[in-house]
Amino acid sequence: MGVRGTLSRALDRLEPPPRIVDWSLLAVVLAETVTGLVSFTVGTPAGWPVFWLHRALGLAIVVLLGWKLARVRHRLTDRTLWRRSTALSVLTLVAAVGTVSTGVVWVFGLDVRLSYWTLLSVHVGFGLALVPLVVAHASTRFRPPRRVDFEGRRTAIRYGVLLIAGAIVYRLQQGANRLLSTPGADRRFTGSQPREGDGNGAFPVTSWVADDPDPIDRSSYRLSVTGLVAEPREFAADDLERVGGDETSALLDCTSGWYTVQEWGGVRVGDLIEAAGGADGSGRAQGGDGTESGEAKPDERYVRFVSVTGYRWTLPLSEAEDALLATRVGGDPLSHGHGAPARLVAPGRRGFQWVKWVTRVEVRAERDPAQWVVTLVSGFD
Repeated sequence: MGVRGTLSRALDRLEPPPRIVDWSLLAVVLAETVTGLVSFTVGTPAGWPVFWLHRALGLAIVVLLGWKLARVRHRLTDRTLWRRSTALSVLTLVAAVGTVSTGVVWVFGLDVRLSYWTLLSVHVGFGLALVPLVVAHASTRFRPPRRVDFEGRRTAIRYGVLLIAGAIVYRLQQGANRLLSTPGADRRFTGSQPREGDGNGAFPVTSWVADDPDPIDRSSYRLSVTGLVAEPREFAADDLERVGGDETSALLDCTSGWYTVQEWGGVRVGDLIEAAGGADGSGRAQGGDGTESGEAKPDERYVRFVSVTGYRWTLPLSEAEDALLATRVGGDPLSHGHGAPARLVAPGRRGFQWVKWVTRVEVRAERDPAQWVVTLVSGFD
């Protein structure tokens, strides 16, 4: 038999019952979606387990898909066996192969663009499309799992081997990148690739979903600092330049798959709040509908940054005070595409949380869970 036969027998022994393969594919695809979306919010190395799990589950999809295709390939190749659900099965397969292949190619560093989307963005698109397709596919041949399918030590061993093998393959891939000096060798733990240089031209202009406002007239621009502050203030663009003088080196990691380290210049958010009389802990908290909602406590305050487009993000006050409202990058004034007249620079946060075209800084007594909804609809008129 040789090595090939031995490997084939080992895989046969690991293969779960057919209905467990189907349910496992659904579960792994859902887990991949959750870990992928959560990874968008992770900007510090402490969050590396999320990315490792996402990559290990990717290998599990490959193996489970292989078992599935080995069992049903005759239904796809024999036209006499086609049913109305076959088209859905083929579409699901295309989405699965697209998701896996774009992910594999990306980790080896291939950097191509389809229109203004990076390959990582295409990977995300395939993955999001795969979820409803897998759910719909599962509903066409729904068979509840049986208790006997999960009993025994072999089931735990099967899934343990899949996860461990995924981690090992990922480590081998990292070693291959370094050995072959592929473009993927200098990726961050997030998978993002570097963009070198200084200033506006060093990194791409990207916006979350549909945000694409017209350039803002500096002469009419006003930044308001409101909410739980003693004396709400407005600042013109020139005021920010006069008040500002702070600089920080910060890494911007965009969820579309690139990162850059730049020198950002502007005004510290804590100084803006102080210029508005400081955060007023004795005032009453103002709810999202403008109504008073009780006493504000110092340890419950947050700062919401609102864009001219309505896009927004909120940071805890303690973090926001040390963030920067940038008007310059690499010594040059910010370009419109990069958020002029002012954008948030929030070290340790992913790029979509660095709000562009900021027009309001609001000190609040509560978080803003609705900001997640805004990220999906902002820019659509």
